[in-house]
Amino acid sequence: MNMIFERKLAIPMEVKEMYPLTGTMSQVVEQRIAELKAIFEGRSDRFILVIGPCSADNENSVMDYMHRLKNLAEQVKDRIFVVPRIYTNKPRTTGDGYKGMLHQPNPEEKPDMFKGIIAIRKLHMRLVQETGMAAADEMLYPENHKYLDDLLGYVAVGARSVEDQQHRLTASGIEVPVGMKNPTSGDFQVMLNAIQAAQHPHTFIYRGWETHSQGNPYAHAILRGSTNKHGQSQPNYHYEDLMLIHDFYAERDLANPAVVVDVNHANSGKQYIEQIRIAKEVLHSRRYNESLRKLVKGLMIESYLEDGCQKPGGGVYGQSITDPCLGWEKTEKLVLDIAETL
Repeated sequence: MNMIFERKLAIPMEVKEMYPLTGTMSQVVEQRIAELKAIFEGRSDRFILVIGPCSADNENSVMDYMHRLKNLAEQVKDRIFVVPRIYTNKPRTTGDGYKGMLHQPNPEEKPDMFKGIIAIRKLHMRLVQETGMAAADEMLYPENHKYLDDLLGYVAVGARSVEDQQHRLTASGIEVPVGMKNPTSGDFQVMLNAIQAAQHPHTFIYRGWETHSQGNPYAHAILRGSTNKHGQSQPNYHYEDLMLIHDFYAERDLANPAVVVDVNHANSGKQYIEQIRIAKEVLHSRRYNESLRKLVKGLMIESYLEDGCQKPGGGVYGQSITDPCLGWEKTEKLVLDIAETL
């Protein structure tokens, strides 16, 4: 093979032994998962906000953000269930660029995968211990999920991964809600096929084991917009799009039909300020149609301490080094507005 095998990395069990959860931390994660499942089952009518930086690039600024988010979440907890977004690995369209904390714990230094594994586990542990919340992370590499599976409250499968067999089968063996994004082509049927696969049991190879998954009844749709053949962003958050996915869901025998709308990415054309308008339009659609109120369970918002983005090494504390995000002031106002509207 055209690879250099540098070193054998610690397996998840070994890393968990080095950095174990306390009993209290495990209880926090279990409680947060139970609350989230109640929303997807329709037993709770709280609205989900998966919110946080595009990529978790710096432990200090991420935790600064998370402490602010915790305080904000407390203010709206009767109406909104906040899931902090801590994305520790990033898909890259061309393969170039910062691939996340897993690859580079320090974005200005060369990749170090072992340090990255430790860094992402410690960051997620800090969130649970210091805020009493459990985060969302993207499952970019299915075989790495076990490093964090005892810490996460929510998992997302990205637009470039949703058609991959291993992602679908691994999702079927995950116990927390898993959001399956529509592919970059925008094909709803591809996304629904992924959800169907994730909701059913399978036998497959995972980390060198023959495994038997039980199926994940909390696999659901994330609408993130699409890109046409000319490279132009095509949104799919409008009322007509939501009614279409509602009708497609009705044609299938899927458990817990649910949609989370990603208000950035191709839905906003990565114009981060548009997230505010898009969020309010989705909420209007829910108010207008009772079926959509039941189906659309939440939003995914990219937000950090400072507006916009910068290149790695730009020096602006709390500003994204990947996709542009809403800054904290706009985030706080938006979350309070959403709570007022619900």
